[in-house]
Amino acid sequence: MELNKYGVSIFQRYSFAARPQLLPRRKLCLQAQASSPSRTQRIMESIPVNGEVGGAGGAYSYNALKRMDNLWSSICSASPVCGGTLGIFVATALSSRGLRVGIVEKAALQGREQEWNISRKELLELVEVGILTEDDIDRVTSATFNPNRCGFERKGEIWVNDILNLGVSPARLIEIMRKRFTFLGGAILEGCGVSNIFVYEDAAVLKLSDGKFLSSRLIIDAMGNFSPVVKQIRNGRQPDGVCLVVGSCCRGFKENCTSDVIFSSASVNTVGQSEVHYFWEAFPAGSGPLERTTYMFTYLFPEPGCPKLEELLEDYWELMPKYQGVSLEDLEVLRVIYGIFPTYRNSPLRAAFDRVLQFGDASGVQSPVSFGGFGSLTRHLGRLTDGIYEAVSNDFLDAQSLSLLNPYMPNLSASWLFQRAMSAKKQSNVSPDFINELLFANFQSMQKLGDPVLRPFLQDVIQFGPLVKTLGLVMLTRPLIIPSIFKKVGILVLFDWSGHFVMLGLYTFLSSFIDPLLRPFLDSFPAKTKYEWKQRLEAWKYGSGLDYKWSDSSEHDRRK
Repeated sequence: MELNKYGVSIFQRYSFAARPQLLPRRKLCLQAQASSPSRTQRIMESIPVNGEVGGAGGAYSYNALKRMDNLWSSICSASPVCGGTLGIFVATALSSRGLRVGIVEKAALQGREQEWNISRKELLELVEVGILTEDDIDRVTSATFNPNRCGFERKGEIWVNDILNLGVSPARLIEIMRKRFTFLGGAILEGCGVSNIFVYEDAAVLKLSDGKFLSSRLIIDAMGNFSPVVKQIRNGRQPDGVCLVVGSCCRGFKENCTSDVIFSSASVNTVGQSEVHYFWEAFPAGSGPLERTTYMFTYLFPEPGCPKLEELLEDYWELMPKYQGVSLEDLEVLRVIYGIFPTYRNSPLRAAFDRVLQFGDASGVQSPVSFGGFGSLTRHLGRLTDGIYEAVSNDFLDAQSLSLLNPYMPNLSASWLFQRAMSAKKQSNVSPDFINELLFANFQSMQKLGDPVLRPFLQDVIQFGPLVKTLGLVMLTRPLIIPSIFKKVGILVLFDWSGHFVMLGLYTFLSSFIDPLLRPFLDSFPAKTKYEWKQRLEAWKYGSGLDYKWSDSSEHDRRK
């Protein structure tokens, strides 16, 4: 037996067997053997595949797509096992504070080839934490583009600047983080699965797949949406909603200097037994001037009969050329992209065990209307780094203390109404064009109200004042849309949302007026009381969205 000791262990991708469960085998619905290959299969099998990695969007092969579709089928009745790669950021941040940190990674710790799209403002939050420099931002940025469109087919469009306008290379960014982490004394255990986790009064002990043991004061679960630890905590519960994403990176586009933050299709489509409403995003790729990445996504409730990713890709090949004004025959497909992003109303996820904390997508801290948690990671990393460091330093590692780091956030819960409103379902009493009409009405109102209202929303931050102004203006200018909203989402959903709306107002009041009165006295409190109240103040601030300062965006972009 070999026992290593770390202050913090961060899991990114591994097998987990603390509570084994046998799942029934499922038959594939797509009869690939009995019929001719789909267009998706032909396209994907013609593309060379190199360097597939873990995490969302890290695999590109057709076999990987089939595995993901099997995973999606199982979500409708059980929870799967998967992993992610963003734990290196919190690991580096904690190492910079002097903690000894180890990362356990079943595969190789590296970033995917496909770019992440983000704003400079969000990357500068990593600079503020101290794990990135502005020179690093320049090195990892592959593409910069403006303006950025929010379009609504047959309704209209608005244009904004500096929203998701950078293409960042995950491979370069993760490599910088990896070098910085090891320079700070961090250890990376690659090719190591974990078979068991044992939590004791004074430590958490991990049994690795090679039979060795790792002892740690705190385990950070950074395995993403399909963390097996989260599966155990949620007791196999189905997600409350799922965002399915498909797309590609292609070469052959001529007009390639602007992006689409969101483009909403005009009406609802029928795929199999389900009604779906398609949304689009499009970004210039940093790998070449004629290369462009386009995504098509939809929101669904997981249930039998939901479309598979391959079925969505078949629609994608038909619809993308019309959306982008190009012939598919004129494009060279470089990569095919797909992903499943489940969300739960009970989020962020409170700690269920002593010495185990969920981080990033595993914690559910990302917005239910976005797919991918890199933006939420940059936003919350400073808060979580401070809180984790204080918890480890003072041994506040019981489940109750750790739960204060993933608190209830009413602005996150309030976002659920938007996902429900953007999810299509068969309703004879609601127009097929309703989603498009509602979105355009909201975006048009936000544009009239200006940047302090529009910019936070576009970066997944809901604030009480801007939300009240937007809803008020929509009611005044489009009163006839209100009955359709009630029909679309239902009275019970609106009633539940109204409770979070009231709490959003309360958190805004507490952060604006009570926080300034209490914060100066924190240092006079006993250590445990100081920790608890600091996390409450942070919950008020982040739960009301008041951590986001819209004016910072303009200032940072001017500096750039």
